[in-house]
Amino acid sequence: MLSFFFSLAFEFLQRDGGGFFGTIFGLTSSCIGLLLFIAYVAGLWQIFTKAGEAGWKAIIPIYNLWVLLEIVGRPGWWIILFFIPFVNIIVWILIALDLSKSFDKSGWYALGLIILPWFFVVILGFGEAQYYGPANKT
Repeated sequence: MLSFFFSLAFEFLQRDGGGFFGTIFGLTSSCIGLLLFIAYVAGLWQIFTKAGEAGWKAIIPIYNLWVLLEIVGRPGWWIILFFIPFVNIIVWILIALDLSKSFDKSGWYALGLIILPWFFVVILGFGEAQYYGPANKT
């Protein structure tokens, strides 16, 4: 069903050179992306608060990764690894595993954090999960 919608939208975009349907499609996808971003930041804010950090640290780019590394118990220099292609994927997987362990969640929850982070971060932040300390004590 979803692929049908996208193929139909693509057909309209091709036919009239973007125009009205291109604008609608672009605005809709932009609004959805903005809502997902706001939900992610709100969930991250709550995770930071549960871990004893100030919630406002979630809205500062790169610094929020530093704080997240501290929460899961990884060294701060790991932030450099986020700037290396393909290595950043492995690092995010390890951080997701540690974050789920820090809140006493299973490996399946970590898989959710990897695949749909904007959804599972909100559940972790606003749910009843408690922070039990860094999963990877260094």
